[in-house]
Amino acid sequence: MTTPTAPAPARATTPPAPTRPLSLSRTTATATRVLRQLSHDPRTIALLMLIPCVMLFLLRYVFDGSPRTFDNIGASLLGIFPLITMFLVTSIATLRERTSGTLERLLAMPLGKGDLIAGYALAFGALAIVQSALATGLAVWFLGLDVTGSPWLLLLVALLDSLLGTALGLFVSAFAASEFQAVQFMPAVIFPQLLLCGLFTPRDNMHPALEAVSDVLPMSYAVDGMNEVLRHTDMTATFIRDALIVAGCALLVLALGAATLKRRTA
Repeated sequence: MTTPTAPAPARATTPPAPTRPLSLSRTTATATRVLRQLSHDPRTIALLMLIPCVMLFLLRYVFDGSPRTFDNIGASLLGIFPLITMFLVTSIATLRERTSGTLERLLAMPLGKGDLIAGYALAFGALAIVQSALATGLAVWFLGLDVTGSPWLLLLVALLDSLLGTALGLFVSAFAASEFQAVQFMPAVIFPQLLLCGLFTPRDNMHPALEAVSDVLPMSYAVDGMNEVLRHTDMTATFIRDALIVAGCALLVLALGAATLKRRTA
């Protein structure tokens, strides 16, 4: 009679040590890595820094015979141009990291999703500050954009718009399989907001259904905030509301972007 063999004891496994949701050191390390990579891509830097300025310059002299027209729409476009460029660059740059497997390798390290998404936001946010400062300085002090309020408030809204574009780019990169698809998201995400934000006609003149849609689009509040600076000397309650809504939308989209990090990598 054979004696049954006792089953081998199960090998003890040590669960991975939990990582904190957000760490300043890991976030800054991620941001430094992203900035270092971007520093080796001068064309991307030129796109980020120069395209909004070139667009504003062209716009000023398109309306050379009607300076008031430039004053009326220049402030709004001062926020829209940075949003669009940050959306394009961020979505493509993040998609490259997803498809190359970089994000997958990073997430295998003791690096939280919050650290990763905050690091990207910090890196592109630093670029957004420079971009917004250049565009605002050019529009106000060189192209003669006439605003009633403080140019610093224009800079604040332009910066918030750039951060919103960054957040949207991080988010949509999760749903694109190629850089071409990432660019295709622009008509779906940006163009409807551009048409409904009140740039071409006041939102209360639109069809009620479209006005209701525009009320939930963040670009509408970016344009409203710019118009508040254009018309009022002091910071108004409406301006504060608009700025908070744009900032809140950026944070919400960043959180959604963090939730999609494991959706697909490589």
